[in-house]
Amino acid sequence: MDLSNLKPAEGSVKNKKRIGRGQGSGRGGTATKGHKGAQSRSGYKRKLGFEGGQMPLYRRVPKFGFKNINRKEFRGVNVSSLQKLVDDKKITTVDLQVLIENGLANKNESVKILGNGELKAKLEVTAHAFSKSAVEAIEAQGGTATKI
Repeated sequence: MDLSNLKPAEGSVKNKKRIGRGQGSGRGGTATKGHKGAQSRSGYKRKLGFEGGQMPLYRRVPKFGFKNINRKEFRGVNVSSLQKLVDDKKITTVDLQVLIENGLANKNESVKILGNGELKAKLEVTAHAFSKSAVEAIEAQGGTATKI
């Protein structure tokens, strides 16, 4: 190693161009912004999705279908999951708190009990919604299905 091989550490020197510092710098005058137009002006901020006056993509692409703004989203929990809870934890009542503790729902979600699977235990179930088959399965075992 000698003085001709010395280099600064990687990343320690920034190659930043000093713009708008006079004609002698080679980057004075228009300060690399060109002449006229919105992008040369101070305070310019391009609108999101703006494509220089061309029709933006989000307006060119056709839209289909219908989006119901009043739709209610439910977390589905099957009757088979409730039976698994009964087998593991020996519970007789299922409400939102029990479902949250066992990771079947989150605290901000609405829960709908669905009828997929088989239920062999008598349960008192409380939830936001029930499918018809779930209510039949719960009541067939002598349990109750209560809507919140």
